Amino acid sequence: MLSRQRWFYRIRQFISALIAIIHLEERVLLVRVLSDPQLLRFERMPRFVQRHSLDVYHALWRAGHANPYLLQAALLHDCGKVDEEGRAIPLLYYGLIVVVQHYAPGLYERAARDGRGLLYPFALHASHERRSVAYAAAAGSHPAVVQILRDYAERRATPFTEALRAADDAN
Repeated sequence: MLSRQRWFYRIRQFISALIAIIHLEERVLLVRVLSDPQLLRFERMPRFVQRHSLDVYHALWRAGHANPYLLQAALLHDCGKVDEEGRAIPLLYYGLIVVVQHYAPGLYERAARDGRGLLYPFALHASHERRSVAYAAAAGSHPAVVQILRDYAERRATPFTEALRAADDAN
């Protein structure tokens, strides 16, 4: 069961997503850190997903992680939440996905497998990590960035994926 603390965290996360802002200095950072094709991929994400990715980046940086490949992976780890046609997971689905994954994982799996109509966001969510790997590779990312994302998607524990998971879970 989700604890009261986790519910409040999720509510704060939703409100933060509604008012997500990307600051000018962060736009400058993105241009400095990402290649043009990576930046285009980042820009395809909804603003609230961009904000989350930047928050993961900042959390890693504050924790002392300066590896440029890990930091690029942080910015791209959720780019697969947008499909090739530019369809993204609507914000309201995130709360539903979290609740269904937690309380009815079998239902989440069935919805993700079906993936038609109103269930499409479940399919997009369930496959977003693998899609992020493919998008990062197609954007010409360094093989180390692609490997970090692949390890992350496949739940391989490495120092980079553990750091990324901790920052992702905290944001």
